[in-house]
Amino acid sequence: MPSMANHPNRSRAGTSPARNPAPAEIRATREGAGLTARQAADLVHVTERNWFHWEHGDRQMHPAFWELFRLKLIANNVRVE
Repeated sequence: MPSMANHPNRSRAGTSPARNPAPAEIRATREGAGLTARQAADLVHVTERNWFHWEHGDRQMHPAFWELFRLKLIANNVRVE
């Protein structure tokens, strides 16, 4: 049985949409959208503390939260690269 570390959704490599974003990427995307950490956390229904942990690399953001965040930015007409 493969370990969870080898699961494709746990990879930091590549540009697959099903990947964990890097902390710098999370922060840069949030700041580029002109959002506070609180506003970004509210968009994906998590606590500001969780968002803080993701941006500081204490925890990995699950790909589903990353995708939801980016989709909500797009839905609000915020440019996402």
